[in-house]
Amino acid sequence: MSMVEFSNVRFAYPKALGPTVNNFTLHLQPGSFHFICGPSGVGKTTLFKMLHLDLLPTQGTLRLFGHDAASLNREQIAQIRRRMGIVFQDFRLLNTLSVWENVCLPLALQGAVTPAQEKSVREILDWVGLSHRLEASPEQLSGGEKQRVAIARAVVNRPKLLIADEPTGNVDDAMGKRIMHLLTELHKHGTTVVVATHSQDLVRAFNFPCVLLNASNKLAAAA
Repeated sequence: MSMVEFSNVRFAYPKALGPTVNNFTLHLQPGSFHFICGPSGVGKTTLFKMLHLDLLPTQGTLRLFGHDAASLNREQIAQIRRRMGIVFQDFRLLNTLSVWENVCLPLALQGAVTPAQEKSVREILDWVGLSHRLEASPEQLSGGEKQRVAIARAVVNRPKLLIADEPTGNVDDAMGKRIMHLLTELHKHGTTVVVATHSQDLVRAFNFPCVLLNASNKLAAAA
């Protein structure tokens, strides 16, 4: 069974001139790694919002973990999201929490954070170069630092499905490579990873399938 199934999915925002996503079909198997590629404005972020169940298809079917997204209630949506890690371009950090507390949040929502989990949080924050910023609030961080916090938070609970929208877009090349190696390590341990990017250099550097969206927002090719 596929972990993610888009079947002839269409999505259009109200009053939009046309569909943002049109006739999109893609099935992702558990443990796979895929890039979603294409220039800005072709619908990559909209696809990710549907994956996170922030949006539902206007037409067609989206299934996640075997469930039809259109039939899920609020509690079922919350349960599915707990199995995901997600990095949006707007980061969605909580300004009332410190860097440490933001990254611990997915673990805290499942119960008390154990010493072993605290060790993992420290290791991940060290990996993304933020071990010196544990007590800082998001408002004190640069855009690149916020992005790294969002990535650390997304991976800390070893999700079954990781969705990352331009995860290397606000960092330098060296940190971008560290972030991608972190994602590939998760993949080696069984996480299904989906990365949206417009960077062909990134795609060429990591030998994973690339789903290419064209300017009309239709599935153009899958390599």
